[in-house]
Amino acid sequence: MLQEKKRLLTGLQPSGQLHIGNYFGALKPFLEMYSSYESFLMVVDYHALTTVKDPRILRENIIDVVRNYLAIGIDPKQAIFFQQSDVHEHTELAWIFECLVSVPFLMQAHAYKDKVAKGIEANAGLFNYPMLMAADILLYDTEIVPVGADQRQHVEYTREAAAKFNTTFGKTFSEPQEHTQDTVAIVPGIDGKKMSKSYGNTIPLFAERSEIMDVVMRIVTDSAGDFPEHVYAIHKLYKTEEELKPLYEENRSNYKKLKEILAEDIDAFIAPFREKNKSIDEQEVKRVLKEGAQKAQAIASKKMEQVRKKIGVTL
Repeated sequence: MLQEKKRLLTGLQPSGQLHIGNYFGALKPFLEMYSSYESFLMVVDYHALTTVKDPRILRENIIDVVRNYLAIGIDPKQAIFFQQSDVHEHTELAWIFECLVSVPFLMQAHAYKDKVAKGIEANAGLFNYPMLMAADILLYDTEIVPVGADQRQHVEYTREAAAKFNTTFGKTFSEPQEHTQDTVAIVPGIDGKKMSKSYGNTIPLFAERSEIMDVVMRIVTDSAGDFPEHVYAIHKLYKTEEELKPLYEENRSNYKKLKEILAEDIDAFIAPFREKNKSIDEQEVKRVLKEGAQKAQAIASKKMEQVRKKIGVTL
Protein backbone atom coordinates (compact mmCIF):
# COMPACT_ATOMS: atom_id res chain seq x y z
CA MET A 1 0.00 0.00 0.00
CA LEU A 2 1.39 3.35 -1.04
CA GLN A 3 1.93 5.89 1.71
CA GLU A 4 -0.18 9.04 1.28
CA LYS A 5 1.72 12.23 0.65
CA LYS A 6 1.77 14.85 3.38
CA ARG A 7 -0.09 18.08 2.66
CA LEU A 8 1.90 21.24 2.03
CA LEU A 9 0.52 24.76 1.64
CA THR A 10 2.26 27.95 0.64
CA GLY A 11 0.86 31.44 0.04
CA LEU A 12 1.85 33.43 -3.03
CA GLN A 13 1.90 37.18 -2.50
CA PRO A 14 0.43 39.11 -5.46
CA SER A 15 2.83 41.94 -4.80
CA GLY A 16 4.37 42.71 -8.18
CA GLN A 17 7.48 41.82 -10.12
CA LEU A 18 9.62 38.90 -8.96
CA HIS A 19 13.42 39.14 -8.93
CA ILE A 20 16.30 36.66 -8.89
CA GLY A 21 16.46 36.92 -5.10
CA ASN A 22 12.91 35.53 -4.95
CA TYR A 23 13.90 32.73 -7.30
CA PHE A 24 17.03 31.49 -5.53
CA GLY A 25 15.78 32.29 -2.04
CA ALA A 26 12.29 30.76 -2.22
CA LEU A 27 11.04 29.66 -5.64
CA LYS A 28 13.85 27.26 -6.53
CA PRO A 29 13.73 25.43 -3.15
CA PHE A 30 9.95 25.17 -3.47
CA LEU A 31 10.17 23.96 -7.07
CA GLU A 32 12.49 21.17 -5.92
CA MET A 33 10.15 19.93 -3.18
CA TYR A 34 6.49 20.59 -4.06
CA SER A 35 5.90 17.45 -6.14
CA SER A 36 6.87 15.28 -3.16
CA TYR A 37 3.77 16.52 -1.30
CA GLU A 38 0.07 17.07 -1.91
CA SER A 39 0.72 20.75 -2.53
CA PHE A 40 -1.59 23.74 -2.32
CA LEU A 41 -0.45 27.02 -3.90
CA MET A 42 -2.75 29.82 -2.80
CA VAL A 43 -2.70 33.37 -4.16
CA VAL A 44 -3.30 35.34 -0.97
CA ASP A 45 -5.30 38.18 -2.49
CA TYR A 46 -7.23 39.00 0.71
CA HIS A 47 -3.95 39.31 2.61
CA ALA A 48 -2.78 41.74 -0.06
CA LEU A 49 -5.69 44.08 0.76
CA THR A 50 -3.86 45.14 3.93
CA THR A 51 -1.56 47.22 1.71
CA VAL A 52 -2.81 47.17 -1.91
CA LYS A 53 -5.76 49.52 -2.43
CA ASP A 54 -5.81 49.79 -6.23
CA PRO A 55 -8.10 47.11 -7.77
CA ARG A 56 -6.42 47.34 -11.18
CA ILE A 57 -3.00 46.67 -9.68
CA LEU A 58 -4.31 43.80 -7.56
CA ARG A 59 -5.94 42.12 -10.58
CA GLU A 60 -2.74 42.46 -12.61
CA ASN A 61 -0.61 41.15 -9.76
CA ILE A 62 -2.83 38.08 -9.29
CA ILE A 63 -2.50 37.18 -12.98
CA ASP A 64 1.24 37.90 -12.95
CA VAL A 65 2.12 35.80 -9.91
CA VAL A 66 0.33 32.74 -11.30
CA ARG A 67 1.89 33.25 -14.74
CA ASN A 68 5.32 33.61 -13.11
CA TYR A 69 5.01 30.38 -11.12
CA LEU A 70 3.87 28.49 -14.20
CA ALA A 71 6.78 29.96 -16.16
CA ILE A 72 9.44 28.72 -13.72
CA GLY A 73 8.09 25.19 -14.03
CA ILE A 74 5.27 24.63 -11.52
CA ASP A 75 2.94 21.96 -12.93
CA PRO A 76 -0.72 22.67 -12.01
CA LYS A 77 -1.40 18.94 -12.40
CA GLN A 78 0.88 18.34 -9.40
CA ALA A 79 -0.51 21.11 -7.18
CA ILE A 80 -3.82 22.75 -6.33
CA PHE A 81 -3.35 26.32 -7.55
CA PHE A 82 -6.11 28.71 -6.43
CA GLN A 83 -7.15 32.16 -5.28
CA GLN A 84 -7.86 32.69 -1.59
CA SER A 85 -10.93 34.82 -2.33
CA ASP A 86 -12.51 32.00 -4.35
CA VAL A 87 -12.89 29.92 -1.17
CA HIS A 88 -15.08 31.88 1.27
CA GLU A 89 -14.36 29.45 4.12
CA HIS A 90 -11.01 31.20 4.69
CA THR A 91 -12.58 34.38 6.02
CA GLU A 92 -15.29 32.45 7.87
CA LEU A 93 -12.78 30.35 9.80
CA ALA A 94 -10.58 33.39 10.43
CA TRP A 95 -13.49 35.09 12.24
CA ILE A 96 -13.95 32.04 14.46
CA PHE A 97 -10.27 32.06 15.39
CA GLU A 98 -10.41 35.81 16.08
CA CYS A 99 -13.09 35.08 18.67
CA LEU A 100 -10.75 32.68 20.46
CA VAL A 101 -7.47 34.59 20.71
CA SER A 102 -6.79 37.76 22.69
CA VAL A 103 -5.78 41.24 21.57
CA PRO A 104 -2.52 41.09 23.62
CA PHE A 105 -1.66 37.83 21.85
CA LEU A 106 -2.06 39.40 18.41
CA MET A 107 -0.11 42.47 19.52
CA GLN A 108 3.02 40.32 19.84
CA ALA A 109 3.16 39.55 16.11
CA HIS A 110 6.56 40.53 14.72
CA ALA A 111 5.22 41.17 11.21
CA TYR A 112 2.57 43.58 12.52
CA LYS A 113 5.04 45.53 14.65
CA ASP A 114 7.62 45.67 11.85
CA LYS A 115 5.14 46.98 9.27
CA VAL A 116 3.75 49.61 11.61
CA ALA A 117 7.31 50.69 12.42
CA LYS A 118 7.88 51.15 8.67
CA GLY A 119 4.90 53.51 8.49
CA ILE A 120 2.29 51.12 7.09
CA GLU A 121 -1.20 51.96 8.34
CA ALA A 122 -2.16 49.88 11.39
CA ASN A 123 -5.48 48.73 9.93
CA ALA A 124 -7.51 45.96 11.54
CA GLY A 125 -6.75 43.59 8.68
CA LEU A 126 -3.03 43.91 9.28
CA PHE A 127 -3.60 43.30 13.00
CA ASN A 128 -5.77 40.20 12.43
CA TYR A 129 -3.56 38.91 9.61
CA PRO A 130 -2.20 35.93 11.64
CA MET A 131 -5.67 34.48 12.14
CA LEU A 132 -6.52 34.60 8.44
CA MET A 133 -3.19 32.91 7.82
CA ALA A 134 -4.07 30.29 10.44
CA ALA A 135 -7.36 29.66 8.65
CA ASP A 136 -5.54 29.34 5.32
CA ILE A 137 -3.35 26.60 6.73
CA LEU A 138 -5.76 24.72 8.97
CA LEU A 139 -8.64 24.51 6.48
CA TYR A 140 -6.73 21.92 4.49
CA ASP A 141 -5.30 19.89 7.40
CA THR A 142 -1.91 21.14 6.23
CA GLU A 143 1.04 19.29 7.70
CA ILE A 144 3.96 21.21 6.19
CA VAL A 145 4.34 24.98 5.72
CA PRO A 146 7.49 26.20 3.93
CA VAL A 147 8.74 29.39 5.61
CA GLY A 148 11.85 31.50 5.89
CA ALA A 149 13.69 31.50 9.18
CA ASP A 150 12.14 34.90 9.98
CA GLN A 151 8.57 33.64 9.41
CA ARG A 152 8.38 30.84 11.95
CA GLN A 153 6.12 32.89 14.20
CA HIS A 154 3.36 32.66 11.57
CA VAL A 155 3.24 28.89 12.03
CA GLU A 156 3.48 29.27 15.82
CA TYR A 157 0.37 31.49 15.70
CA THR A 158 -1.38 28.86 13.58
CA ARG A 159 -0.58 26.13 16.09
CA GLU A 160 -1.90 28.35 18.88
CA ALA A 161 -5.17 28.93 17.00
CA ALA A 162 -5.54 25.18 16.47
CA ALA A 163 -4.85 24.49 20.15
CA LYS A 164 -7.36 27.15 21.29
CA PHE A 165 -10.07 25.68 19.08
CA ASN A 166 -9.32 22.09 20.12
CA THR A 167 -9.38 23.00 23.82
CA THR A 168 -12.67 24.89 23.49
CA PHE A 169 -14.62 22.70 21.07
CA GLY A 170 -12.81 19.35 20.92
CA LYS A 171 -10.10 17.89 18.71
CA THR A 172 -10.59 19.24 15.20
CA PHE A 173 -7.28 20.56 13.89
CA SER A 174 -3.81 19.05 13.76
CA GLU A 175 -0.95 21.42 14.44
CA PRO A 176 1.23 21.95 11.32
CA GLN A 177 5.02 22.05 11.22
CA GLU A 178 7.15 24.62 9.47
CA HIS A 179 9.68 23.55 6.86
CA THR A 180 12.73 25.81 6.75
CA GLN A 181 15.44 25.45 4.15
CA ASP A 182 18.82 25.36 5.89
CA THR A 183 20.61 26.20 2.67
CA VAL A 184 18.30 28.92 1.32
CA ALA A 185 20.37 31.43 -0.59
CA ILE A 186 20.55 34.99 0.68
CA VAL A 187 20.96 36.76 -2.62
CA PRO A 188 22.84 40.06 -2.60
CA GLY A 189 21.40 43.02 -4.47
CA ILE A 190 23.31 45.29 -6.80
CA ASP A 191 24.33 47.40 -3.79
CA GLY A 192 25.59 44.43 -1.75
CA LYS A 193 22.65 44.43 0.67
CA LYS A 194 20.08 41.61 0.62
CA MET A 195 18.16 41.81 -2.65
CA SER A 196 14.77 43.36 -1.92
CA LYS A 197 12.18 45.48 -3.73
CA SER A 198 12.12 47.77 -0.71
CA TYR A 199 15.81 48.57 -1.28
CA GLY A 200 15.40 49.08 -5.04
CA ASN A 201 18.41 46.83 -5.66
CA THR A 202 16.90 43.94 -7.61
CA ILE A 203 17.50 42.15 -10.89
CA PRO A 204 14.03 41.26 -12.27
CA LEU A 205 13.46 37.55 -12.86
CA PHE A 206 11.86 38.01 -16.28
CA ALA A 207 13.93 40.98 -17.46
CA GLU A 208 14.81 41.53 -21.10
CA ARG A 209 18.47 41.25 -22.13
CA SER A 210 18.98 45.03 -22.32
CA GLU A 211 17.50 45.56 -18.86
CA ILE A 212 19.72 42.84 -17.38
CA MET A 213 22.82 44.50 -18.87
CA ASP A 214 21.76 47.91 -17.57
CA VAL A 215 21.13 46.66 -14.02
CA VAL A 216 24.28 44.54 -13.85
CA MET A 217 26.41 47.48 -14.94
CA ARG A 218 25.13 49.33 -11.88
CA ILE A 219 26.38 46.71 -9.40
CA VAL A 220 28.51 48.44 -6.79
CA THR A 221 32.09 47.26 -7.31
CA ASP A 222 33.22 47.23 -3.71
CA SER A 223 36.31 45.07 -3.87
CA ALA A 224 39.21 43.55 -2.00
CA GLY A 225 42.26 44.24 -4.14
CA ASP A 226 41.33 43.48 -7.74
CA PHE A 227 38.33 41.35 -6.81
CA PRO A 228 34.75 42.71 -7.35
CA GLU A 229 33.04 40.99 -4.42
CA HIS A 230 29.42 41.96 -5.17
CA VAL A 231 29.70 40.91 -8.82
CA TYR A 232 31.24 37.59 -7.79
CA ALA A 233 28.60 36.96 -5.10
CA ILE A 234 25.82 37.17 -7.69
CA HIS A 235 27.82 35.24 -10.28
CA LYS A 236 28.13 32.27 -7.90
CA LEU A 237 24.39 31.69 -8.33
CA TYR A 238 24.98 30.78 -11.98
CA LYS A 239 28.41 29.14 -12.11
CA THR A 240 30.56 27.09 -9.78
CA GLU A 241 33.58 28.57 -8.05
CA GLU A 242 35.76 26.23 -10.13
CA GLU A 243 34.37 27.85 -13.29
CA LEU A 244 34.62 31.38 -11.94
CA LYS A 245 38.11 31.35 -10.46
CA PRO A 246 40.07 31.28 -13.76
CA LEU A 247 37.59 33.71 -15.32
CA TYR A 248 38.13 36.28 -12.58
CA GLU A 249 41.90 35.74 -12.61
CA GLU A 250 42.01 36.31 -16.36
CA ASN A 251 39.97 39.52 -16.08
CA ARG A 252 41.54 40.88 -12.90
CA SER A 253 40.64 44.58 -12.48
CA ASN A 254 38.53 44.52 -15.66
CA TYR A 255 35.23 45.07 -13.89
CA LYS A 256 33.36 46.06 -17.05
CA LYS A 257 34.25 42.76 -18.74
CA LEU A 258 33.28 40.72 -15.68
CA LYS A 259 29.92 42.49 -15.48
CA GLU A 260 29.30 41.84 -19.16
CA ILE A 261 30.01 38.13 -18.65
CA LEU A 262 27.70 38.06 -15.61
CA ALA A 263 24.92 39.75 -17.60
CA GLU A 264 25.32 37.15 -20.38
CA ASP A 265 25.10 34.31 -17.86
CA ILE A 266 22.02 35.78 -16.20
CA ASP A 267 20.33 36.31 -19.56
CA ALA A 268 21.08 32.73 -20.64
CA PHE A 269 19.49 31.49 -17.42
CA ILE A 270 16.46 33.80 -17.53
CA ALA A 271 15.68 33.51 -21.26
CA PRO A 272 13.65 30.24 -21.06
CA PHE A 273 11.61 31.61 -18.13
CA ARG A 274 11.06 34.88 -19.97
CA GLU A 275 9.83 33.18 -23.15
CA LYS A 276 7.57 30.80 -21.23
CA ASN A 277 6.16 33.73 -19.27
CA LYS A 278 5.26 35.53 -22.50
CA SER A 279 3.53 32.43 -23.88
CA ILE A 280 1.07 32.08 -20.98
CA ASP A 281 -2.05 34.14 -21.65
CA GLU A 282 -4.57 35.41 -19.13
CA GLN A 283 -7.18 32.83 -20.09
CA GLU A 284 -4.81 29.99 -19.23
CA VAL A 285 -4.15 31.57 -15.83
CA LYS A 286 -7.89 31.88 -15.18
CA ARG A 287 -8.45 28.26 -16.21
CA VAL A 288 -5.75 27.04 -13.80
CA LEU A 289 -7.22 29.11 -10.96
CA LYS A 290 -10.80 27.99 -11.66
CA GLU A 291 -9.87 24.31 -11.66
CA GLY A 292 -7.80 24.76 -8.51
CA ALA A 293 -10.58 26.65 -6.73
CA GLN A 294 -13.03 23.79 -7.35
CA LYS A 295 -10.64 21.30 -5.76
CA ALA A 296 -9.79 23.59 -2.83
CA GLN A 297 -13.47 24.44 -2.25
CA ALA A 298 -14.42 20.78 -1.97
CA ILE A 299 -11.82 20.22 0.76
CA ALA A 300 -12.48 23.49 2.62
CA SER A 301 -16.27 23.13 2.66
CA LYS A 302 -16.01 19.63 4.10
CA LYS A 303 -13.74 20.90 6.88
CA MET A 304 -16.06 23.81 7.64
CA GLU A 305 -19.06 21.48 8.00
CA GLN A 306 -17.13 19.82 10.80
CA VAL A 307 -16.19 23.18 12.35
CA ARG A 308 -19.76 24.51 12.26
CA LYS A 309 -21.07 21.44 14.03
CA LYS A 310 -18.38 21.77 16.69
CA ILE A 311 -19.10 25.45 17.48
CA GLY A 312 -22.89 24.98 17.52
CA VAL A 313 -24.16 26.96 14.53
CA THR A 314 -25.37 23.87 12.66
CA LEU A 315 -28.91 23.16 13.90
